[in-house]
Amino acid sequence: MKVFQTLVFVSVAISCLFVVSDAKKENDDAFDMQTGMAGLKEASKNPALLAQLMRDLQDPDLMAEAKKMMDNPTFQKQMKEMTKDKAFQESIKKSVEMMNDPAQAAATEAKMEHMMKVGNNALKNQAGNLMEEAMAAMGNPEVMAEVAKMVKDPSFQQELANMAKDPQFKSYIDAMKDMSKDPEKKRQMEMLGNKMKAEL
Repeated sequence: MKVFQTLVFVSVAISCLFVVSDAKKENDDAFDMQTGMAGLKEASKNPALLAQLMRDLQDPDLMAEAKKMMDNPTFQKQMKEMTKDKAFQESIKKSVEMMNDPAQAAATEAKMEHMMKVGNNALKNQAGNLMEEAMAAMGNPEVMAEVAKMVKDPSFQQELANMAKDPQFKSYIDAMKDMSKDPEKKRQMEMLGNKMKAEL
């Protein structure tokens, strides 16, 4: 029941994350609660999106943005208006009833746990595919030279340090670790590493 309860109690925070992401893309002053709720609805159907959102909840920067948004009077007004909506009230009522029914709560938790497992695997596969594409591109001497040039740039080094703090970056590190278990991939990674050292 822990996974399901967590999802119910953080649904507002998740919707805030969608709003924060969309606001950054479009307009920093935009507070569209409907966009957040639509994103939450999509996450309930899309395992990879759900898994990413659960990871995002671990990101202190995103959570600080969500808190700022929740403290904003415009957001609070929208939230208050949304709680008056009959569909929203019915949805909350159904969620509470479901949590109070042990069989339904257990079934929902099992479904969510399965979705999280599927979603995490999808994210892992996406990261692995991206890393394989990057390795293939680095086989090109021109790309390797450009990467070496970027690595020497202090501003890129700072950007890389900032990226390393991003929880999503861990997916790529994990993908590299998984790839290194394959002897052929490990050999390729070592070869690219040696080429990079020679460029530096």
